[in-house]
Amino acid sequence: MYENKIAPMENEQIIFPQYRKHANGKHLYKITDEKRFQEIQFIGSKKVLFRFKATKYPEMLRVKDMLAGIEPYLQSNESEWEQIFSSLEK
Repeated sequence: MYENKIAPMENEQIIFPQYRKHANGKHLYKITDEKRFQEIQFIGSKKVLFRFKATKYPEMLRVKDMLAGIEPYLQSNESEWEQIFSSLEK
């Protein structure tokens, strides 16, 4: 069974944004609220930014899993996000 490692207790408020990364190192996430997040994907030598709004149940579960820190999602931080985000091709 997976353990809730990151998210606060159920009655506590989550402070956004939250930052996560995928265990494979190829995805970085900035979660802006319970239904919206940005993802930087590392595709070969390129980095690509995607923006998502979770409207379907499986997408909402994905955001919940990211917030809860359920594998394969690991905690990240603002400085890691900003470092990669600032290096994106404009």
